[in-house]
Amino acid sequence: MKRILVTGGAGFLGSHLCDRLIERGDHVVCLDNFCTGSTANIEHLLDHERFEVLVADVTKDVAAVGRIDAIAHLACPASPPDYLARPLETLAIGSRGSDAVLKIAGDQGIRVLLTSTSEIYGDPLVHPQHEDYWGNVNPIGPRSVYDESKRFAEALFMAHRRALGTDVGIVRIFNTYGPRLRPNDGRVVSNFVAQALRDEPLTIYGSGSQTRSFCYVDDLVRGLILMLDGDQTGPVNLGNPAEMTISELAQLIIRLTDSQSNVDFYPLPTDDPTCRRPDITLAEKALGWWPEVDPTDGLRRTIDWQRSLLLGAAPRSAVVRSS
Repeated sequence: MKRILVTGGAGFLGSHLCDRLIERGDHVVCLDNFCTGSTANIEHLLDHERFEVLVADVTKDVAAVGRIDAIAHLACPASPPDYLARPLETLAIGSRGSDAVLKIAGDQGIRVLLTSTSEIYGDPLVHPQHEDYWGNVNPIGPRSVYDESKRFAEALFMAHRRALGTDVGIVRIFNTYGPRLRPNDGRVVSNFVAQALRDEPLTIYGSGSQTRSFCYVDDLVRGLILMLDGDQTGPVNLGNPAEMTISELAQLIIRLTDSQSNVDFYPLPTDDPTCRRPDITLAEKALGWWPEVDPTDGLRRTIDWQRSLLLGAAPRSAVVRSS
């Protein structure tokens, strides 16, 4: 059994990671300041003997965690409305927050995993995107608070590894979806599902011809654990290479929800990428990882969860008990 710190553990991805770690027998310290995380995401774990919550800011209070065996650094607003509303906090998490968890990892001689993002590739000029590509990012645009926060965090992780020998791992996460992704949080899957379930117009920004690749949360978390347990430095892309246009996604969600929605088009936001698809060759070779959940199946699960929210009966995860 390991005692593992998960920063941002009450968020969408963080809470699913906490679930999987608890299920396999680890002790989890969930650190979150709940600016975008939710108690509802971890409610089913609150009474578990191997789960503890530290309400704290990773840029200030992370030293209070005590002795741990590994760190998964997930803390950071991830949806555009969240990081655009908190630009300075987002940059601080990538810089001061990353530095704080790296210092703990170095002092305690433990592994620390950074969840970086496909956004570091910006609006890519290389397709699909592989880890050797340096990206095409506007460093002063509105999205730069997130893009550059993650780019700096990667640089800081690599500097600690080279200068101090800290055991680090870096993953670059592509679009991920599933239960607990907040309806209307600004990410396209959650927005489309929420709108379709209400028979509201699905809002497409741009022509709809821009592409994304969508990975179900269970697949993504499996990749995170493989990196956390392994010795790969990375960066390693984690995402589903099954690419589709935003218009195709909208029509698929309308069909799966049996919705009466139509589609409205709006101008494309500044610096919004026109394409996004991971090259996962490294993940396959180094981790033995690839997505297993079919996008249609994953979307059905996500739709069922959001529908339960609308009915006031969102399914809670099964409570995991010690054997």
